Amino acid sequence: MKNGLGELAAFAVVAEERSFTRAAARLGISQSALSHSMRGLEKRLGLQLLARTTRSVSPTAAGTALLQDLTPALERIERSLAEARKRRKSPTGRIRLIIPRTATYMVLLPKLARLARTYPEIVLEVTSSNDPVDLVAGEYDAGVQIGEFIQRDMIAVRVSKDLRLAVVGSPEYFKTRKIPRTPRDLKDHACIGFRFSSGIYRWEFEKGRKALTVNPQGPVTFDDPDLVVQAVLNGVGIATTVEQPLSEMIAKGRLVQVLRDWCPTFPGYFLYYPSRRNQPAALAALINTLRLSD
Repeated sequence: MKNGLGELAAFAVVAEERSFTRAAARLGISQSALSHSMRGLEKRLGLQLLARTTRSVSPTAAGTALLQDLTPALERIERSLAEARKRRKSPTGRIRLIIPRTATYMVLLPKLARLARTYPEIVLEVTSSNDPVDLVAGEYDAGVQIGEFIQRDMIAVRVSKDLRLAVVGSPEYFKTRKIPRTPRDLKDHACIGFRFSSGIYRWEFEKGRKALTVNPQGPVTFDDPDLVVQAVLNGVGIATTVEQPLSEMIAKGRLVQVLRDWCPTFPGYFLYYPSRRNQPAALAALINTLRLSD
């Protein structure tokens, strides 16, 4: 029924006020428009819902029976709408976020406790994924990803500093292998691969005007960056990863960093989302919490 819910809600107001004049004033429409709407509703239902005289209006038996089911339903709808309006104004409700595991450690976990303390009514539902995704198709509210992977129609907010690629191996591994001096030397090494859903990541190097890409050849490929690092620590081979999370292990000598002069910096992680229009307060709170401070 076209405009059915609005007409039913108007019928409930007329029945409550028992006056077209008062109901029209409450609804903010003309008395004639309200009367026309009620006649149209009764015609489509094939029932008289309101008994009318020149002095009064009251629901018929059929109208009273309809109101018994209609009134609680309208009240539930109003409560739902009030809750929706609350989410627009107050940081509350569920936020679905998709984020790479490495970014979870670097960006989200250091600020998660503050987010929970400051906004206790926000429930953050986190999905780990290294692949760029369509937020709308996946029904996510926001995502975190390397800047170059984010589509141009998204709103993006920086949440990390620039990052650097690192090639690392364990001290045990390099006891039997020569330190690579250029990316071309990697052909003599066991390179641990990292897989996106679109394929194996090709190692990219730059030095001055020189740029080289290497297809990793080695004994194993993972789609989890933590497993890549663990395999390196266990002496399986060497791998590329983000430098910053491993800086402490490199400094302590648990990992040996090589080819550093060939590893460029690149734009870091950004939180991205579809639109600024009618942004929920909970999403705004998440953005403000994760936003990189100047």
